[in-house]
Amino acid sequence: MLAAERRNLILEKIHEDKKVVVSELSREYDVSEETIRRDLDRLEEEGHVTKSYGGAVLNETNVLELPFNVRRRVNPAAKQRIAELVSREIGENDHIFLDASTTSVFIARKIKQMKHLTVITNSIENLLELSDVTGWDIISTGGFLKPGTMSLCGWKTAETLRSYHVDKAFLSCKGASMDQGITDGNDETAGTKQAMIASAGKVYLVADSTKFDKTEFSFICEFDKIDAVITDKEPDAAWTDFFRSKNIEVIYSAQ
Repeated sequence: MLAAERRNLILEKIHEDKKVVVSELSREYDVSEETIRRDLDRLEEEGHVTKSYGGAVLNETNVLELPFNVRRRVNPAAKQRIAELVSREIGENDHIFLDASTTSVFIARKIKQMKHLTVITNSIENLLELSDVTGWDIISTGGFLKPGTMSLCGWKTAETLRSYHVDKAFLSCKGASMDQGITDGNDETAGTKQAMIASAGKVYLVADSTKFDKTEFSFICEFDKIDAVITDKEPDAAWTDFFRSKNIEVIYSAQ
């Protein structure tokens, strides 16, 4: 196993468990404890973890974007359920925006059997996923490649998005708060989603249940910009009442 691959696995584990222990990682990956300590040193330098005695804990103040190949392995069952629900909201010949989230890749994979769609996306992974589809119009936004995220962003991306009008936009987030609105990890990503919202007839927030009651670094929009929420399970009573007060349709998996 390459060192970079091992560090990504450690990073995935620490986001799930909030902490890791050097001795346990050493046994799991069959490497020396010194090698694991070097891995943790590297992750600490990158701002992902804080080293502690015998291990490391998640750096909760970190605003860095996780590598795409780490994020795509987090909560895949929920993303699959959401993709199924999203596919029911898309009709033949629709024009849609798909953002550069990992959930979006599940959506792209799920809708590939449809006969014709126009898809505009800033996701390199979506472009690769849909590269073998025939009869569709697939448009890349262009822009700057954001390292590690498989996404395009910047002024060119936003300019391209504003030059179109689509039927539906499917957007993810890192945090959803009744008080603070919908947020993401950085300004570039938030700005891209703002441009999608401004150019869509109907806006869907696509977010698994772990995103609720969280606030991240960069503001995307208030909930009055959202027409529907698609999530992996029924929201609790407080959120259900909140969505009802905002006239937001809620679509969720009965599991």
